[in-house]
Amino acid sequence: MLDNETKRRIDTARDILVGKVPDPKSQVEQITIALIYKFMDDMDAEAEELGGKRKFFSDKFADYSWKKLLSPSLGGHEVLNLYAEAIDKMNVNENIPQLFRDIFKNAYLPYRDPETLKSFLKIIDYFNYDHSEKLGDAFEYLLSVLGSQGDAGQFRTPRNIIDLMVYLVDPKKNETILDPACGTAGFLISSYKHIVKNNSSSLTEEKENNFSFGNGDNEKYNGDKLTPDERKKLAVNIQGYDISPDMVRLSLVNLYLHGFTNPKIVEYDTLTSEDKWNEHADIILANPPFMSPKGGIKPHKRFSVESSRSEVLFVDYIAEHLTPNGRAAVIVPEGIIFQSGTAYKALRKMLVEKYLYAVVSLPAGVFNPYSGVKTSILLMDKTLAKRTDKILFAKIENDGFDLGAQRRANSKSELPAIANAIKEYVKCVNDGREFNADDFTNLVIATKEKIGESGNWNLSGERYKTNIVITQQKYNVVHLSEICDVRDGTHDSPKYQQEGFPLITSKNIKNGVIDFADVNLISKEDLDKINQRSNVDDGDIIMPMIGTIGNPIIVKKDRDFAIKNVALIKFHKDSLVDRSFIKNILASELFQQRFDYFSNGSTQKFISLGFIRNLLIPLPPLEIQKEIVAEIEGWQKIINGARQVVENYKPQIQIDPSWEMVLLEEYIEFVSGLTLSIPDCEEVGGVPIIAINNVSEFGELNLEGLRRIKLPKQKTINFLKKGDLLFNWRNGSKHLVGKTALFDLEGEFVFASFLLGIRPKKEFLLHKYLWYLLNIYRAEGKYLQFMRQNVNGLFNREELKILPIPLPPIEKQKAIIERIEAEQKLVNANKELITIFEQKIKEKIASVWGE
Repeated sequence: MLDNETKRRIDTARDILVGKVPDPKSQVEQITIALIYKFMDDMDAEAEELGGKRKFFSDKFADYSWKKLLSPSLGGHEVLNLYAEAIDKMNVNENIPQLFRDIFKNAYLPYRDPETLKSFLKIIDYFNYDHSEKLGDAFEYLLSVLGSQGDAGQFRTPRNIIDLMVYLVDPKKNETILDPACGTAGFLISSYKHIVKNNSSSLTEEKENNFSFGNGDNEKYNGDKLTPDERKKLAVNIQGYDISPDMVRLSLVNLYLHGFTNPKIVEYDTLTSEDKWNEHADIILANPPFMSPKGGIKPHKRFSVESSRSEVLFVDYIAEHLTPNGRAAVIVPEGIIFQSGTAYKALRKMLVEKYLYAVVSLPAGVFNPYSGVKTSILLMDKTLAKRTDKILFAKIENDGFDLGAQRRANSKSELPAIANAIKEYVKCVNDGREFNADDFTNLVIATKEKIGESGNWNLSGERYKTNIVITQQKYNVVHLSEICDVRDGTHDSPKYQQEGFPLITSKNIKNGVIDFADVNLISKEDLDKINQRSNVDDGDIIMPMIGTIGNPIIVKKDRDFAIKNVALIKFHKDSLVDRSFIKNILASELFQQRFDYFSNGSTQKFISLGFIRNLLIPLPPLEIQKEIVAEIEGWQKIINGARQVVENYKPQIQIDPSWEMVLLEEYIEFVSGLTLSIPDCEEVGGVPIIAINNVSEFGELNLEGLRRIKLPKQKTINFLKKGDLLFNWRNGSKHLVGKTALFDLEGEFVFASFLLGIRPKKEFLLHKYLWYLLNIYRAEGKYLQFMRQNVNGLFNREELKILPIPLPPIEKQKAIIERIEAEQKLVNANKELITIFEQKIKEKIASVWGE
């Protein structure tokens, strides 16, 4: 478990380097080199204390010892020259292991500042090679700053997810373990720790069942039950491949610092090389690359599934390279789960029929802040898959960390409960017992026959939920068709005409009303024909079945119209049902989720009329229905009023005629962004880049889905400064030109060239005043007059330079900012009001179910 002091020292070492070495990967390399340098000297010093001789720093390399490097008699430039010379020559030092020589190969000092080096070496001097476990944990923490590896399309797997996967696969001391895309060897080290722990006398049954994924273990396990031969075999059995030589080096160091004197990590292209195709493993754990290079992969011909997609090929490789009793856990992107391409379907079919026993859906923010990509874990067991005709689906909504960019720890982790449930499922299958998924939260079981019946082999567990789980039947529950007459409109396509009667489809149902502004018209003959079967009367409920599914409304009929692909719910005259109650139940979040889960269709989603008729509806007595509706409608009025404030508020600046009008260029500097191609922007490592889609309609900076790029070499980079404005000047739409965001963050950020950086001269022009002013100008359409009519959404910098702006005194600018901020506090209070009362409505509807 990483102690806080070690963590602080590593952070300090990075802080010292960051001014001279801004790239995180280079920082890791510099710290790695320095640590190995220091550790070799530590081992020499230990040999001397035991009566032996120095080995690493001996003969002609004796002058490079750590002790001499830190000698107070050396000046700053002497230390710098000595250290630079040492790391340059260390790869030819025959007295050090080949592993270390490889690390020093091509190593160099990327800066020439003696003070920086002196401070850096002083921090490195704190570390000692006296406890490989402590050093291993420290190095893993250091690797975490890499976050992700853009070159290979890899994301570093969070420690808690690694530990969960290892726990579920449960590697044993005599089994071979492989990661074919090993990155920094996180899965291999976690597997090693798992085996050591399970072969320690100090592991009691209570400790074994009391686990907390990703939070380490306060007790150190020594693996005392492992014999020397078993330890030696364990080290040989753990191996990994990676296509990146940089990752191979980092993996080797990571394993070495965890006690592997000869780690088995090789540089290998798993997808295009056949050299290791005939090698299999008992355990395979991996988080393979999610992205494929431009043009796809060109694999060899031995894969079962033909594809050029790396994620498909890696999963195929993992499945095919398990031994007869092999087990695997692999992280996959959502495309593997449901994409309809031929290769994806073929892969899923193969997995379901021969390998798969469970799918674990992970939260979308697990890889934040590096990516919001949605992922799942595929669990394979060749023996278990033969014993059951079912697949278990588990959904994790909280992994113990908030899903924002900071990923702060919380106390709501569902990982232990899910792990217990999956373990119990495996026991039940092996023992031939029935497993009841209803005893656990967020579990679904589907038969392989059900999964394969559509031919898509979809692995989204929600699709196989049979109905809403009712935790407590507070009131009677009935099918919707028992209390209402449920029909649908026409499925035909009558001829449209210039005049006639509206044909309402899902696109015309907006914000709780029918929008007749954009409606197709049909003849009286077609209207009558449709309405013979599905005439809509005042008070009926209609609800889209295609596209924007759900969103029911109660009709207030003031004209004749017909419906197409819209469900019609009619109430009996003597019905003991309040239509507003049914409308609120159908509009609830719970039912919207049901519609999403059970919808079908690739280009446009739809639900069937039979599905709607069979919806289970709680049915309290009529008087209670009316009480519930009265409460909800009262809260809805508050929401509607607050929403009016939020939607209609626009900041205003009353311009005093006495204020000086100046040209914008006189009081700002323009800052240019990076011109990059789309593949450049798809990089997942490096510096965060702000693009147009990170600037909201209202000029707010939204960092969700923020990409990172590796900065181009030999190019001047304009980093954003706090207080800079980002002006949208090339959006492709005149109406979006001019939306302006305020950059008010710390750290290194860059921005794409479709945004224009504006840096106010703060002594004359406050950045917030200009921010408000530019967004007000856009709302008033002032930019349109500057644009040439034949240019669609392109604003010229020269035109922006001559934009006249009012320039009140600084004190007046401050007063304007304070007033607008006060107004916005009130607007935000109304937003909070909306959230509070929407939650009240959710809770009220949930109470009907007994929740």
